[in-house]
Amino acid sequence: MRITSLLLDPVHFMTLRRTAHLLLAGLGFGIAGLSSPALGQTTPQANIHNAPTVGEAVAATVNDEMISTFDVRQRVRLMVLMSGGRVPDSAMDQLQKQALKDLVEERLKLQEAERLEFEIDPAEVDEELSRIAATSKLTKDDLVEELESQGIAIETVRDQIKARLTWQRIVSGRFGNRVRITEQQVDNVYGRLLSDSRQEQYLVSEICLPMEDESKAPEIYRAGLQMIEQMRRGVPFEAVARQFSVCSTAQSGGDLGWIHSGELAPELDRVLANLQPGAVSVPTPYEGTLYILAVRKKRGAGEKSSEPAYSLVYAGVPMSVGKDRAREIFAQLPKTNACESSTLAVDLGPDVQITALPMLRETQIQEVFRPTLEKLQRGDVMEPIAHDGAYHSVLLCEKDEGFGLPSRRQIEERLSAQQLNLMSRRYLRDVERSSSVDYRISVDEEEAPVAG
Repeated sequence: MRITSLLLDPVHFMTLRRTAHLLLAGLGFGIAGLSSPALGQTTPQANIHNAPTVGEAVAATVNDEMISTFDVRQRVRLMVLMSGGRVPDSAMDQLQKQALKDLVEERLKLQEAERLEFEIDPAEVDEELSRIAATSKLTKDDLVEELESQGIAIETVRDQIKARLTWQRIVSGRFGNRVRITEQQVDNVYGRLLSDSRQEQYLVSEICLPMEDESKAPEIYRAGLQMIEQMRRGVPFEAVARQFSVCSTAQSGGDLGWIHSGELAPELDRVLANLQPGAVSVPTPYEGTLYILAVRKKRGAGEKSSEPAYSLVYAGVPMSVGKDRAREIFAQLPKTNACESSTLAVDLGPDVQITALPMLRETQIQEVFRPTLEKLQRGDVMEPIAHDGAYHSVLLCEKDEGFGLPSRRQIEERLSAQQLNLMSRRYLRDVERSSSVDYRISVDEEEAPVAG
């Protein structure tokens, strides 16, 4: 569009028109290292084919539906593979217990879906498998072959994907409309982040363990300590997070991104302040969850991470309408709701060209607009600028001054995910309480697992 190109630097405008899709591995792991040994490993490792087996028997029943020890063994192999093979022998007992717990929860989720007469389309599972394969430049058939070479049946992965997608849809449909994040909540978080933007910043990863049942708190705490011990022996933090964490960040290996001092709850913020880059915290309880935090990098107070950036709604009108009329038209931009929606709530007329632009770095915007942009605050409309036979203006949706602050939409999504995750965990506990679950292999931390 000719008028829009006046706002954007021409090279970046062409780049903007290209759509880039990030393929996220559906199970929360990349498989680039399927055939490659881990590097720099010094601790004894468990070979995938030599993972401890349990006798071919019933490992657990969920409402009289059997989970076999073969299922457990398959899941353990998958978990070891997801860890890049970097699982010390001493961790295998805990891994087996977690595998069984995961299988029980997945069976509960699928049974609840059956009760609600909800079924995921098998084509969606196939699409997810293809996306996982694509992250390592493999076809789905390549992925199947790689897994089978490690003794893992593709159905093991399909079942895990099916349970996850099914539960996501059920939870979203059941609780999605109950999640309410107000503008005030976002304002409060953003305002606090802005005031703390000159504080220290941390690149943080997290592992979240549920602690709703107070009677199991000591057991969960011990499990957290065991995870930390395994990480000290070489198990990657990301692998532990992907397999054991209950937070939404699990799929990205627990990655929370850059966190400003004061962004987390005070109890957790104090933990971060005492960690050095590369360090992992002791398990820290907060609101029914046990957190293990890791600081990957630290940035000094007031240190900018990037140049300023802006999310804008651009508007242009022909010069013939006159500057006063152009100012009146542009003043209506906030009423269009263009920052939040692709559908305009108010039609400003046939001669008005409106384009919503994503977050753009300052150098991606034509220089003539930059001095005025720097003075705008969220929701402000720029005074008309006359250029090349038209009047131009922008509505400022978001502004990043270069301190790496999340956008308001990202804050809202994070708050929503936290609410929905809590509802999901409570829902699953309710389903479990109303079900009959019989473990035939002990998952008590004080007892040794059964080996075959």
